[in-house]
Amino acid sequence: MQRVLVNAMGDQCPLPVVKATRALRDMKEPGELEVHVDNEIAVENLKRMAAGNHLSVQVQQNGTADFTVVMAVTEICGDRPMEEAPLPCAPVSQKGGSFVVAVDTDIMGRGNEELGKTLMKGFLFAVSQLPQLPDTVLFYNGGAKLTVEGSVSLEDLRSMEARGVKILTCGTCLNYYGLTEQLAVGSVTNMYEIVETLAGAAKVVKP
Repeated sequence: MQRVLVNAMGDQCPLPVVKATRALRDMKEPGELEVHVDNEIAVENLKRMAAGNHLSVQVQQNGTADFTVVMAVTEICGDRPMEEAPLPCAPVSQKGGSFVVAVDTDIMGRGNEELGKTLMKGFLFAVSQLPQLPDTVLFYNGGAKLTVEGSVSLEDLRSMEARGVKILTCGTCLNYYGLTEQLAVGSVTNMYEIVETLAGAAKVVKP
C-alpha cells in the first residue's frame, strides 16, 4: 500500500493543491496521500480537491499553523476525466473548440494592488498546471505588462508556450506603455486577431 508525503508548508494558494494533484496523478497503486500545510485555506482547498476526486479525507491539526490532510486513495486517478470539471483531476473543457484565457490587467480583482498582483501571479501559475492547457492566452491593456522582461509570470508563460500554448500580446498596448522592445514571451497581436480568437473560442476564462 503506497504512502505519499507532500510538504506544502509555507506554500500559498494554489501550490498546495497543485502539489497534491501532481502526487495523486503519480501514484501507481492505492494508498494514502498525506499533505502538510500551514493554513486553513489550504486545508479547505485540499478537502474540495479530495471531494472532487471521490476520496475520503481526514484532517489533523498539529498546532496553530500545522495541519495534516490525509486522503485515502482507493483507485488510481491517472489522467482520466472526473465528473466535476473544475477540480484538479478533470480537464477544463471536454467539448470541442478552443479554450482561451483573456488577461486585461496585471492585477486580479479589486482592492489592494499588491494583493492583486500576487493573485494574478497565482492565477497564471494555476493555468499553467491545468491538465488541459488553453489554446491561447491573450494579453491586452494592463495585461501587456505580464509578458515583458521583469514580469514575475515569465517562467509560467514560457512553460505554457513550450507546450504549444499561443501567448499573444496586444501591440497597441505594448506601444502605449512603452514596452514594445521588452516583449519576452509569445508574439505581438492586433485587435482583429484578438476579436477573432475570442469569437471563435468555445470557452473564454477571464481573471
